[in-house]
Amino acid sequence: MRLNQNILLLGKKVVLVPYTSEHVPRYHEWMKSEELQRLTASEPLSLEQEYAMQQSWREDADKCTFVVLDAEKWRAQPGPTEESCMAGDVNLFLTDLGDPSLGEIEVMIAEPNCRGRGFGTEAVLMMMSYVAKLGLTKFEAKIGQRNEPSIRMFQKLHFKQVAVSSIFQEVTLRLTVSQRERQWLLEQTSYVEERPYRDGSSEPHCVSGSTRPEPCTRR
Repeated sequence: MRLNQNILLLGKKVVLVPYTSEHVPRYHEWMKSEELQRLTASEPLSLEQEYAMQQSWREDADKCTFVVLDAEKWRAQPGPTEESCMAGDVNLFLTDLGDPSLGEIEVMIAEPNCRGRGFGTEAVLMMMSYVAKLGLTKFEAKIGQRNEPSIRMFQKLHFKQVAVSSIFQEVTLRLTVSQRERQWLLEQTSYVEERPYRDGSSEPHCVSGSTRPEPCTRR
């Protein structure tokens, strides 16, 4: 989605940046994992196909994708490459043409040493807050029935189970953003900074801007 191609979101634990060609090799290595393929209902792609997918996701109007970076590594000096800071990704899909207020959200924390540290929770909160500008008021998450950690995470974020598919072996959870939920979301993400993003620039001093408050089928 072009909306976020020049946006960086800085949180406490994670940094969200647009998915660029710089990130493809690391992402490709992740998706060779049979565990991640199972959890994300994905098929392995060639490196060339991953580059084509990256370009597609960047251009498609119905997808918003951020790569999740480990904020602690990203802040380190001298600045590491973004590829070395990568922890996973978070995505928003506009899946219902008849209901533009509904978005399907998913998050993947691929790096084992980044799991269980709240990265996925913060990434989802930051994504929901960011895409609120699109007018979304309902979010869905479709998760494999055996992916209990992800189910629990979304339930902690006030998502409620609304459907179970025995065919796809997944559950659907939904959050309808009432005024009360919107206020809660703003409070949870009040510290997030939105800054301009430059491709390949991961060092904090290379990204400047004003501060303002404001985790499945993958392919």
